[in-house]
Amino acid sequence: MTDVLIVGAGPTGLTLACDLARRDIGVRVVDKSPEYPRSSRAKGPNPRSLEVLEDLGVVEAVLAAGSAPLPMRKYRDGVPVSDADPYAGSSPTPDAPYDRGRLVAQWRLEEILRDRLVGFGVTVETGTEVVGLTDRGASVAVALADGSGADARYVVGCDGARSRVRKLLGIPFDGETDEAQQMVCGDVEITPGVLDRGIWHQWFDEDGAVMLCPIPGTQTGWWFQSGPERDADGRPLAPSLEGFRRLFALHTRLPSAHLTGATLLSTYRVNVRMADRYRLGRVLLAGDAAHVQAIAGGLGMNTGIQDAFNLGWKLAQVLRGRAGDELLDTYEEERLPVAAWTLDLASERLRATLEAIRKPGGGLDTAVTPSTTGLDQGYRWSSLARPGGHRGLRSGDRAPDAPCTDAGTGTPTRLFRVLAGPHITVLGFGPGTEHVLREAAAAHDGIVRAFRVYDAGTAPASPLPGALHDRDGHARTAYGVTGDTVVVIRPDNHVGLIADAEDHGAALRYLAVLDRAREADRMCGAGMVDGTRKG
Repeated sequence: MTDVLIVGAGPTGLTLACDLARRDIGVRVVDKSPEYPRSSRAKGPNPRSLEVLEDLGVVEAVLAAGSAPLPMRKYRDGVPVSDADPYAGSSPTPDAPYDRGRLVAQWRLEEILRDRLVGFGVTVETGTEVVGLTDRGASVAVALADGSGADARYVVGCDGARSRVRKLLGIPFDGETDEAQQMVCGDVEITPGVLDRGIWHQWFDEDGAVMLCPIPGTQTGWWFQSGPERDADGRPLAPSLEGFRRLFALHTRLPSAHLTGATLLSTYRVNVRMADRYRLGRVLLAGDAAHVQAIAGGLGMNTGIQDAFNLGWKLAQVLRGRAGDELLDTYEEERLPVAAWTLDLASERLRATLEAIRKPGGGLDTAVTPSTTGLDQGYRWSSLARPGGHRGLRSGDRAPDAPCTDAGTGTPTRLFRVLAGPHITVLGFGPGTEHVLREAAAAHDGIVRAFRVYDAGTAPASPLPGALHDRDGHARTAYGVTGDTVVVIRPDNHVGLIADAEDHGAALRYLAVLDRAREADRMCGAGMVDGTRKG
């Protein structure tokens, strides 16, 4: 029997699979497509998703495969009228190493995640379609289209907006589809040298628009988006190579022959829909299977990646018997409100963008705001959140990064490197936290990593193993702590608890919520080696 069967091998399903596999959870990934899709579709991860991908160990490959977001050139009647760089003036900060997303074709991101998954001994099973689900109490019986079956302790539907899993569960997908707002899309080839590949070109005219963004990693490939051609009665026409050529020539004023090829043609309609629940027994939904929104802001794929990162550690804790089944209820509790907020944000950004392009110089930069980075999303309302916090940071918020050094060797490191991996992290600021760190590591052997954080000028000659030196004070500033303070950070890198060290039991009580350590774990004895209890 498989621990978790994941239906759908897009970025959401692959992120979840990688997170589960590195936690030694048995995972099987199936996808009904007969082969891996080559679609570019989503244009890449936003800053918060880059943090997730860093935690999974693939961000360097993603950065190498993609490019930074490009400046946008807006045209009217074929003439350039305005250039805009929505990220001009922004730069990484100590608490946020990614100030902008990354342009990378979706197929390339999926390749990177599949390669990571193969490293854990898991491969995607293509041409495998789920057609039935039966709850057996302690497991789910899964019927496949070829007549075979499978059993899994949990099933997660990551199979897109037309999710078969969601339909089998009978979960409503309420919302609306705006048939008036349509766009034709595809990957096209354009004669080299005709357009500057360092620019995202956007032609907005009174009678339509064409947008062309170069696909990183290709010599002649571009993302093509346009309003559809229409027939004499105003009905939209299906996308085609010849239609793309006519639209290209109409708006760019360039010869149509320069658009030499077009593949993966599709029609996009503005869909704003959301499932009213993310879980039914042992079956859960994530990504587009649970929510779809307007394209503005590029939030669709990113919301799915972040769904998966929230769910993975919770499934693992339940499957290992270190948490009760109720922990899975917090997945819907936390992520459903985020989806609702995302739908509203994307719709508002779409309205703002449609208004902006009516005037010369308006363009897709209108869709980019600080909220589309994903860095301000948290779960303060969650039942896993606790009162308290300092200088604005609260339980449920995203855990910030901070540069620091290894207190023993002086080697530069970052908090994100400390947080990375399938564990709960406990940071102790000040000498009064050391006993809490030892008890936390001892009581939750193998799942908690505890780190003493020494302040600037206070690192001793013989620091605790694995300790960190906050030489420039960035960690204290990021977490807003004063005095002796304990910070518990969840496996999905959200703050669980910020408590004064005087409240000795607060951190231990909170850890018991996240991890119900086995009796054998409690008897392993205290101590830390390289910041981690090891039995």
